[in-house]
Parts: sequence; structure tokens; C-alpha cells
Amino acid sequence: MSVAEEGSGTRAQRIAANLRVLGERVRTASEKAGRAADDVAIVAVTKTYPASDVRILAELGISDIGENRDQEAAAKAAECGDLDVRWHFVGQLQTNKARSVAQYADVVHSVDRVRLASALGSRARAAERELTCLVQVNLDPDAAAGVLGPRGGVHPGDAAAVADAIAGESGLTVGGVMAVAPRGDDPANAFERLYSVASAIRDRYPQATVISAGMSGDLVAAVEHGATHLRIGTALLGDRGSNVG
Repeated sequence: MSVAEEGSGTRAQRIAANLRVLGERVRTASEKAGRAADDVAIVAVTKTYPASDVRILAELGISDIGENRDQEAAAKAAECGDLDVRWHFVGQLQTNKARSVAQYADVVHSVDRVRLASALGSRARAAERELTCLVQVNLDPDAAAGVLGPRGGVHPGDAAAVADAIAGESGLTVGGVMAVAPRGDDPANAFERLYSVASAIRDRYPQATVISAGMSGDLVAAVEHGATHLRIGTALLGDRGSNVG
């Protein structure tokens, strides 16, 4: 075995071990919530990690890969084009990046305004692709309507309008909702508010079943409050000194 192969094997073993621990955490949280663990999907957030980690994750059965920087995501998706994975764009998105994101993303988690829905719809149609879009909700209890927080998101009262904008664009499908629990707030309270918004949108669009909520530190609260997709970076791939996962 070469040094490169040995290093790769060690990395793969470490990620596999992390995945086993994560799986047990999700199973325990699911059982506590009276849910099946299979109802909760892991989106592995690979920001700052190499494409080789995406390949390891795919070999371990992780088929949902999340990125939050377009330049990095586009290059990584191209390099891993032979893999059978779904690419999730989970970061804040500017309208001028819609064209690029529409080329590779299967799911966009961060649609928080009508203008962005319009840009994505136009670019999806031009690329002849279908994108699933989630309404990003701002869960800051003190946020004023229409004022985006530092991580983005629409005020809960305006979430339905963004969902309607997505639904009005051919090439886009309303998939559900996404949110990040605010710092300093009880994540259980935040995710309870998100579940209420998700239910209202699902009443309008029955296919909108996705609740993207919970990261490495607050996944238990997310599962207990209906999360269907967890965005996990640190718990799978190690500490990168950020709060993405």
C-alpha cells in the first residue's frame, strides 16, 4: 500500500467511525420522538473538505452532499460527476449565482425571497433542469418581517409568499422548508416554530414534505420536532472551526 493509499484508508476509516456514531445518535433521537430512523436523511456538508471525502461518503452510502459556496461546490460537483449523489446548495445565495447553482444543484435549501425564486426558475429552464427548492425561514424570534438575519431566511409570516413564487416557476418544485436555529435561542423552541411553518406550506403544497433542520450540535432537537433532513459536517468530517455543521 502506498503512503497516499494508507492515508486515504485512515481517512475513510475515521469517517466510517464517525458515521456509525452519528447513526446511533439519530436512531436514539428518532426512537425518543417515536419516529423511524429511516425517516431522517443525512446531508453531509462538505464545505472546505476535498472531493475525495465526497467519494468516501458515497462509498459509505451517503447520497446527499451539501455545499454552501458556489465556486467550491461547482468545482467539486464537476470532479465528482461520476458519482450517484444529490447535490444540495445550503448556503445563502445571491441572484447572480443562480445560473451557476442551477447547473449542478438538485436541491436549493436557501430560497428566501421572490426575486431569487425568479432567478433560479429562469436559470433552471435555460439549463433544462428541475430544481427542488426549500423556503429558508428566519427563526430569530426578534426578527422584523422582511429583515434578513445574518444567515438569511424569510420572516415566518412571509414564507408562504416565497413558496408561491417557487411554485409559479416552471423548472422549480416547492420541496419544503429549511432553517438554522438562532444563536442564544433554545433550538427546540426554534424548530417547533419551523414545524408550524412547514405544516402551513405543506397544506398548500402536499409534496413539500422536507424539513431541513438541525446540524451536529442540535440534531436531537431537530429530530424531535420533525426534521427530515439533517445538515451534518463536523460530526462526520471533523471540526473545521466553523458553524456550518
